[in-house]
Amino acid sequence: MKVACCNCNAWLIPINQAMMKKLFLFLLLCTFVLTFTACCTKERKMQPRLIVGIVVDQMRYDYLYRYYDQYGQNGFKRLLNEGMNFTYAQYNYIPTYTGPGHASIYTGTTPYYHGIISNDWYDVGQKKTVYCARDTNYRTVGATGNAGRMSPENLLSSTMTDQLRLSDNGHSKVFAISLKDRAAVLPGGHMSNAAYWYDGKSGNFITSTYYCKELPAWVKRFNEQKLPDRLMGSGWNLEQGRNYESSFPDNGPGEEDIFREGKTTFPHLFTRLSDTLKRELIRSTPFGNELLAGFFTELLKNEKPGQSDYCDFLSISFSSTDYVGHAYGPNSVEVMDTYLKLDRQIERILDTLDRLAGKGNYLLFLTADHGVKPNSSYLEANRIHAGRERTKGMKEQLNDYCKSHFGTSRIIEAIQDNQIYLNHTVLDSMKQSVGDVDNKLISFMRRAFPFIGIILTREELIAKPPERSMNAFILNGFNIRRSGDLLFEMNQNYLVSGSGEKGTTHESSYDYDTHIPMIFFGWHVKPGESNQEVYVEDIAPTITNLVHIQEPDATIGIPIIH
Repeated sequence: MKVACCNCNAWLIPINQAMMKKLFLFLLLCTFVLTFTACCTKERKMQPRLIVGIVVDQMRYDYLYRYYDQYGQNGFKRLLNEGMNFTYAQYNYIPTYTGPGHASIYTGTTPYYHGIISNDWYDVGQKKTVYCARDTNYRTVGATGNAGRMSPENLLSSTMTDQLRLSDNGHSKVFAISLKDRAAVLPGGHMSNAAYWYDGKSGNFITSTYYCKELPAWVKRFNEQKLPDRLMGSGWNLEQGRNYESSFPDNGPGEEDIFREGKTTFPHLFTRLSDTLKRELIRSTPFGNELLAGFFTELLKNEKPGQSDYCDFLSISFSSTDYVGHAYGPNSVEVMDTYLKLDRQIERILDTLDRLAGKGNYLLFLTADHGVKPNSSYLEANRIHAGRERTKGMKEQLNDYCKSHFGTSRIIEAIQDNQIYLNHTVLDSMKQSVGDVDNKLISFMRRAFPFIGIILTREELIAKPPERSMNAFILNGFNIRRSGDLLFEMNQNYLVSGSGEKGTTHESSYDYDTHIPMIFFGWHVKPGESNQEVYVEDIAPTITNLVHIQEPDATIGIPIIH
């Protein structure tokens, strides 16, 4: 057989049967390589380049709409218009705090399984209160002091960030950042490449030796800019051209003068604060969120998540909204201004992601770790029944009751976060049954504390599994290893606090604490809105289902985007 030369009509090149066979095998190999490459490209498209989790600390659902007409077009409005918005997303356990909230978002379960029952809890074995992220086995990196002695050791379940790294043998990169240590450590999970948080004493972003022995060069450069000092240098002023009438007056009842100005009105100039205190109190201004947004941008530029063949994850939690909300309450001008400025920071984040990861190449969700109750003074000024009880007063009355009825005040070992821990060693020595003591204490509490609603015993909870519903708040927040013997909840608009009558907090099962935003945006998310009842533990299985990896090991949520 002969084949024609490509440049002439002559038959020049003879090809025998062996050569034909080699040519056939070569063409077959080329076809296989091209097909395999196409398949790999298709498979990579089964996951986005990057997943981004945004948690806004203390963001109630209604903030999306209360300030809607004052937001720009490319921050919260862009997420609402281009994302899938679940308008009735709820927490279904108590207490609703930062630690449990971030743990629940990222594990897809409740404290019953993940074990973060509060920011702090009483440890019966150690006979002391422990902090959810504290781990003295590790040291601070990036500053002196103990602010970096943290790890995810207390988190008993895996996270969706863990599952992502497990899915590809650690090739995916995971980074978690926040002003708060617990809001970085818990979302990062057990396997994150790095978690960074803010140290108010040094003004630096720091980490723990759990993650590394030395800060990366880019983090050092960021810290060297001394941005907290610069941001706090010009005071806190309202946005120009914005209407704040929905939050006036500017000196609402129950606001706390955290900047030592003798007033709670704008502008806040910080003139009475030392430089050291300014670095600490940047958390309680919108500049804390601005600082974190800048750190986010530098992380994207330097670590380059979303720019490899594997899907990466970046968690960012904005904490200043929580500090401002605690001090001034959800109806304040300060909270409104913080969200108007956060709107611009969200826009900046989306623009940065569009530019560095590519528009449509990242999957993002935005939610909150809890809501917040209006401060009691504000409610009472508006003729709504509310109250505040002192933790110390409750403890004293309970101890007095135990002394008069059982002969000793040592019956109760600790009271913390609406939980009573009995001293079982004392009960055993007195041959007192736990059930009998429980019943007598409950009877006394019903008479002495009318502001308490539900009271449940450990024995009532220990044999029940948690529920994906809003019918078992105390059960879902219970953990066999860490919870007390009696668990109770306050009536609506009541709270128990250490001291003081200013500011407000969160912890309850009422909608002001549990109803939070939940928006999914970007890769493979169709725009829409749903008012179906969904729960915070649905976020992790939704994300893992979308990117086709195993959900966290104790998940009780379900995918809500198909």
